Amino acid sequence: MTATTPKATSITPAFCEGIQYFGDAVPGFETYGKTPAIAEGAGAIADSADPAAVFQTLLAADALRYLTLQITGSKASGHPGGFASQAEAYSALVMLGHKNILTEVGHHAPGFYSAMFLDRSLEDMGIENVQQLRDRFREQHGLLGHLSGYIPGILAPAGPLGQGQHFAMSAALLHRDKLFPFTMGDGGMGEPYPMSSMAHFHTAYPTVTNFLPVLVWNGFSQEHHSMVSTKTNAEMIAYWQGNGFEEVILVDAKDFDDKQQPGDYIDSTAFSIQQRLAFTQAVLVAVDRAAKSALGGKLTVFIIKQLKGAGVHARGAKSHNLYPKDTLESQHIIDALKGRALPIEAWELVRTNCERAGGGPAAKTAVTEFQLPLADLGELPLEEYAIGGEAKVSTTAMGRLVGKVGESDRAFIVTNADGNEASGIANINQALKIIHPTTDDLYNQSPNGQVYEPLSEDACAGLAVGLSLMGARSLWCSYESFAINGLPIWQTVTQAMAELRRPTPATITLFTAGALEQGRNGWTHQRPEIEAYFAAMMRNGNVFPLFPPDANSIQVCYDWALTTKNKGIVITASKSPLPIRTTFEQTKQGLEKGAVVLQEIHPPQPLNQGEAKTEIETSLNQGQAKKVVFAVIGDMTLIPVFEAAVALEKAGIGSRIISIINPRRLYRSSDVAWDTCSEPDGGFISDADFDRLFSGDALIGVIGGASGMLEPVMLRSNCRRDTFAWKRGETTATAGQLMAFNGLTAEALKKRAIELLN
Repeated sequence: MTATTPKATSITPAFCEGIQYFGDAVPGFETYGKTPAIAEGAGAIADSADPAAVFQTLLAADALRYLTLQITGSKASGHPGGFASQAEAYSALVMLGHKNILTEVGHHAPGFYSAMFLDRSLEDMGIENVQQLRDRFREQHGLLGHLSGYIPGILAPAGPLGQGQHFAMSAALLHRDKLFPFTMGDGGMGEPYPMSSMAHFHTAYPTVTNFLPVLVWNGFSQEHHSMVSTKTNAEMIAYWQGNGFEEVILVDAKDFDDKQQPGDYIDSTAFSIQQRLAFTQAVLVAVDRAAKSALGGKLTVFIIKQLKGAGVHARGAKSHNLYPKDTLESQHIIDALKGRALPIEAWELVRTNCERAGGGPAAKTAVTEFQLPLADLGELPLEEYAIGGEAKVSTTAMGRLVGKVGESDRAFIVTNADGNEASGIANINQALKIIHPTTDDLYNQSPNGQVYEPLSEDACAGLAVGLSLMGARSLWCSYESFAINGLPIWQTVTQAMAELRRPTPATITLFTAGALEQGRNGWTHQRPEIEAYFAAMMRNGNVFPLFPPDANSIQVCYDWALTTKNKGIVITASKSPLPIRTTFEQTKQGLEKGAVVLQEIHPPQPLNQGEAKTEIETSLNQGQAKKVVFAVIGDMTLIPVFEAAVALEKAGIGSRIISIINPRRLYRSSDVAWDTCSEPDGGFISDADFDRLFSGDALIGVIGGASGMLEPVMLRSNCRRDTFAWKRGETTATAGQLMAFNGLTAEALKKRAIELLN
């Protein structure tokens, strides 16, 4: 077909404003394009073999390619090549009425935005024509470079590879009657996580098969040939079968090539119109079969094999993204746009089909456009222990509540890669049971359990945060040392929650077995540097690391976390029996103000010259009585601090021990991007309250992890101050020895306090 520069006419639809080129009539349009293949009120085509449906699916694919290239070209930036190579598959899904489409590939964003434009979803954010689509692509408050739930009709974020399957599986688990296809590239397939996580999920939930991987096998990754580009079709099919997929459906563009293109990966847009339609029909029929298979109980994958960049400005990895030279004025971009240009009547037909598909725009029909109904938890049975009474294990106290949550909410899932028993929360397994095909009471296993235990932190974090993003409750449990392997997707979802257009339960974690408890295991199990990760994320506005000092506090922290929306809440606690130091009321205050006073020793009257034991103590007591403030994060770290307070009292020095429970509250309001969050939380401690807590003659921040978590205190304090924090791991027999290796001893704290005061 040929293309021309558009002329303003009275018949040009308003949504087409901004389209640079319209094409001449498409051969066959008079026969197959006069009536929309999706009838009004139908939601999908009636027959995947219908020639009119095939013809209009091809038009939709070319419309997607055109828009993808034009909006990326408008900024000489973005990624058109990967999406272009599977445009027929995406169009087929839409024509078949499936709108809950996700992706594992953030680089498919411009294609997804084009689809949301065509079905009118983007009108919810004021994008009504192609010019506005171009203007707001990759701009603030517009269409960000990679996908996010901020965009109407988009179900989940997509950025780092290896994550999309988690969102699709989570949605499938919550909505058994709907299909959740997700596109994944053959570059992303090289990540270790997608296949293993899908295999474990299928073992745990063999009847939940209504998620559909759509492998875009185009031969290239971002900058070179993909690592699976040398596989034969038979090898690729065997690979998926070997990973548990019963139905592997592959359509190879090469089988339809009538232009003698070289190589294993072929561009279908170069075919004759007859062969383009033949290829599109094969895709449409195969996608229909794959969808029915997945919804019918078989683990299914659909594979479309077509050259990367098919139908856009370049082919192979060179089509992956645009550079400053790739503008709408560049000849190669102009030629590519003209090659994909459609006549006005074709644009109108495509838009009608896209709008009708699935019952309306994705922004009005996708499952994530609605709040998921949640079970009523009632009032959790918190048990308050007496201060100074028997030592209790914090994680076990929380585990009892977790079991109650799961009993009330059967959609609630707990995930753990390293085993709940090892973290002092065997009571979770006893109450909710580990999901396993083998029933075994000794190991608390049941096919209908609610504890998901793959040996992968990515899979643990992925399902837990995916469920939260989709609107359900969940809890990810991990050793603090190993959680780093699951944090990328936790961060992706928490960041996305900050801009979601709907409230959803916070994604909650419990990180146990802190570094200080892992002496004999050595440095491999001592990695509290993870706290620096959360310390940095606190400034996002919706991230709340919580550090309950005891078994009372952790219950109140978890109870509060369950009531919050669109937050990322990290609870870190030890699995050792520790003293009870707080009441419930104190933790409520700590959650609101950030910290509470655990103990205050007023400085005694100055010692006489002859009673002083050291020159430093003599000099201190010749003047005004002094007080040192200990700002402590954690539970085990309180032990040497309380010992130091006793030693300081004997030296004639007062002290105040502060337990920091919710450090994010200790920032100044201007430090945190809280007001940019969709569910803003602007709670920060006032200057007056901060001074009442932390004012003294010297301040020492103490943490068994990364010192960055103490930043809000150090920013606001005007005292002479210092920090005691984690340095490095080592093999030791006790927590005390490990703290000593890191300088966290009562003697060291006392010595530094006196130095600061002097």
